[in-house]
Amino acid sequence: MMETQALDFPKINAVLRTNGTGEVTINGTSHAIEADNEAAVLNDALRLITETAAQLGRPVRVSTTDPDGRGLIIVSPDGVVSEATPTKPTARREQETPPVTAAPSPGPAKVLTAPTSTQIPDATAIEKTPTQPTAAAPVTFGAAVTAVPAQKPAIASREAVAEPAARRSLKDTSFLVSAPVLQPATRGWRGALSRLGFRMDPSTEELAERDDIRTVSQHWPGPRTVAVVNRKGGANKTPTVVMLSAILARYSGAATVAWDNNESQGTLGWRTEKGGHDNSVLDLIDSSQTLLSPSAQAAEIARFVHHQTGDKFDVLRSDENDEGDHEVTAEEVDIAHQVLTRYYRLIIMDSGNTARAANWRRMIHHTNQLVVPVTAIEDRAEAARLTLQTLESRGGHDAELARNAVVIVSESTDAKRSMSGDALKRAKDEAQRIAEAFTPHVRAVVRIPYDPALVNGPIRYDALQPATQRAWLTAAAAVAKGF
Repeated sequence: MMETQALDFPKINAVLRTNGTGEVTINGTSHAIEADNEAAVLNDALRLITETAAQLGRPVRVSTTDPDGRGLIIVSPDGVVSEATPTKPTARREQETPPVTAAPSPGPAKVLTAPTSTQIPDATAIEKTPTQPTAAAPVTFGAAVTAVPAQKPAIASREAVAEPAARRSLKDTSFLVSAPVLQPATRGWRGALSRLGFRMDPSTEELAERDDIRTVSQHWPGPRTVAVVNRKGGANKTPTVVMLSAILARYSGAATVAWDNNESQGTLGWRTEKGGHDNSVLDLIDSSQTLLSPSAQAAEIARFVHHQTGDKFDVLRSDENDEGDHEVTAEEVDIAHQVLTRYYRLIIMDSGNTARAANWRRMIHHTNQLVVPVTAIEDRAEAARLTLQTLESRGGHDAELARNAVVIVSESTDAKRSMSGDALKRAKDEAQRIAEAFTPHVRAVVRIPYDPALVNGPIRYDALQPATQRAWLTAAAAVAKGF
């Protein structure tokens, strides 16, 4: 009844921001709100809205906007809040959250402009059964049990008792309900209202994020190896390795290592934290017999890898000896991979630019999931296409990796530096064009917005903007679905 009484007048819009500010607009009159935290902003906003409802003596309808999207709520004169059921919240537009996901194989990938929402079953829907069950209408209760008509009593004075045609084992019967419990909203207006005691369901965007988090939080039987490849330099391979490693390690808690598998000197060590030693993959290979011995302990691997204190994964650096000319061989890749699968569940491999190199080809042999990063520039995209084409032409395992690949398209940094509105639009349009071009050929395509924290210096997940973190979570979930 409350919702039907809430009229379209007055027109009320309420905005909740993550920086401790908000705004309530009532019939065109704006009321800016500044407070110490999100809860205080919400309290002030609800006070203004409740006062308006009290003056009118009836509930009012409020359009809400927050970083998670838009929605519609009803506020009564006594401050009771409920959700307006006819209107579902809409996700923010593509410029706010630009990840693009694609449908899983076997069909071609399908490009979307935002993470796909998770389908939640209706917890109130209960299958009805007849009051008098018959053989044609079985009764279900925990497990399927078939009822038959009652038999006639053998003695007239005894009460008729229905006997089952066949008893089922108690092992096949359960009284437990397996339907998932939908947790209340935690973000934006919905989350703030839930914390105040008004139970609000999560938005479509929050449900999609929860689904991605569940995906990257899984543990798989046996180790998994991801190869990040593109034959062109500057295609965002190293940032992709760091971001995938950080997200998978943070959410799953699984031992994760990022391995720089360049032929000689790679850049992964330059973009990550350095430990208290200078050891590289060559030192690990030299000590492989000790590390693989039955008496070796898990902590001994710390002498060869560099731990990332914030993002919770380790880095195995390439050789940085300028005086040496050693190139990693296929046999050495086998040895290093054998050691790492002894100590880690997840291995994310950076790579060089030569698909013909022995260490590159041997990396592909060990790979479970292929990731092809590309910046929204034509030559990087063309190099990515040729990389996939090369693998597809080799057939077998290589071709399957190419068909099941995840392509990650990052917006060009050049256009962002210019700060030109036209340049920014062209960068987004080019990223979309390249994403759509790859879509028919791979399992998934994900778009990543420009973020200055990825351009230079050490890469840290916490330094990224929220929209960038969300996009990389989508990318990591797409990768994990291939495990």
